[in-house]
Amino acid sequence: MNTELEHTWSKIQAELRRAVTDSTYHLWLAPLRARALDGGTLEIAAPEEIRTWVADRFSRVLQTCAAAVLGAEATIAIVPVDAPPPERAAIRGGAVGPQADLTPGSSDSFNPKYTFDQFVIGDGNRLAHAAALAVAELPGQAYNPLFIYGPPGLGKTHLLHAIANYVREYGDGMSVRYTTVEAFTNHFVDSLRARSLDDFKRRYRDTDILLIDDVQFLDGKHKIEEEFFHTFNALYETGSQLVVTCDRMPRDMGALAERLRERFESGLVTDIRSPDLATRMAILRKRVHHDHVLLAEPDAIAPIADRITTNIRALQGALIRVVAFHSLTGRPIDRDLVTEVLDGLYPGAARPRVRTLEEIQEATCERLGVSPEAMLSPERTAKVAWARQVAMYLARELTDATLPAIGRAFGGRNHTTVMHACKRASERIAADAEAYELVRGLTARLQEPDADRRS
Repeated sequence: MNTELEHTWSKIQAELRRAVTDSTYHLWLAPLRARALDGGTLEIAAPEEIRTWVADRFSRVLQTCAAAVLGAEATIAIVPVDAPPPERAAIRGGAVGPQADLTPGSSDSFNPKYTFDQFVIGDGNRLAHAAALAVAELPGQAYNPLFIYGPPGLGKTHLLHAIANYVREYGDGMSVRYTTVEAFTNHFVDSLRARSLDDFKRRYRDTDILLIDDVQFLDGKHKIEEEFFHTFNALYETGSQLVVTCDRMPRDMGALAERLRERFESGLVTDIRSPDLATRMAILRKRVHHDHVLLAEPDAIAPIADRITTNIRALQGALIRVVAFHSLTGRPIDRDLVTEVLDGLYPGAARPRVRTLEEIQEATCERLGVSPEAMLSPERTAKVAWARQVAMYLARELTDATLPAIGRAFGGRNHTTVMHACKRASERIAADAEAYELVRGLTARLQEPDADRRS
């Protein structure tokens, strides 16, 4: 088993342990091994003496647990231990899962489920959806390049595949290619070794639409950045469409060359934000309808939407776990079942309240007797510096804000300053019991659902 496949299988095993009892896991599921991931199908080898029983009794829970790790479109195949290997049995690089074949330059394996019709529109993604649709309808004419940024798990990859699927159906033969920066990098390195750089250039430059995922991984890779820059220019000059996704704004990619950052900002830059409650409910309802999930109560899934607020993949993963628990126990999917499963995933009766950077600054200043103005100022006295370090550390630990975003909230400091502050705070917490208790107390206070910081 290769390293990537082994890592993925360990995640699926962790899901299985949560879905069944310890005795069931050790008796029937522990002997299983992942053989290969090929074309979205995970091959699971089972010893001959238990293979039929596992296939009959546990195929559904294996399917749901694999989907929780690999994505909703993943399928499983339970095969004998000595079955011949498939011709192409490798786990794909980059974002592991069935979203696309990430073989560098692949253009024929877009996820058919990732369409504009299946994309749930809300206030947090309306502009990104509209821009992506405009690009699909008028490649090279609407917004070029289109730069979509936001945290993981909010639908950026979905929009890339939606563009590709739309163009393949309505684009009158236009060519479209999807890749990730990791695949682009690996292919470039392989081409250098094989002295086939011309083939590499043709693969990425002879296309009408190039879709590139996760460009944040260009940050600091100067050789790859150089090749990407020339690819970008070649496509742009011929009128080809470029769409890229990232986890941050172009200006927050600190190590990126200025000329490439300017290219990214020359078109439309739009974000995807976390879905609001109504959008989260719509996503869950669409998934329930698509997967023919029978709910015992119409609002049974409401606790999922209420508790999981920032990540669509986590939202759908929680639903998968609920369905798996329902399949194994035979209990109806009602609010009690959903709440029980969620309590196992997110221990504690109350969900921690999500705090803003300003609330973290305010609580830290109050606790350490420092004014907010001093914290945001250039002042570097020991008292102010420590308060600033604690607040930055808590901002990093308790929010999804990026380092550059935290830096901007602390008087326009850069991301390296934030990293240094977090490191200093971590070191002091580890060595100083008083500092540890201070940060522990602030953390608990900020995570209380109804915390009153004036008390």
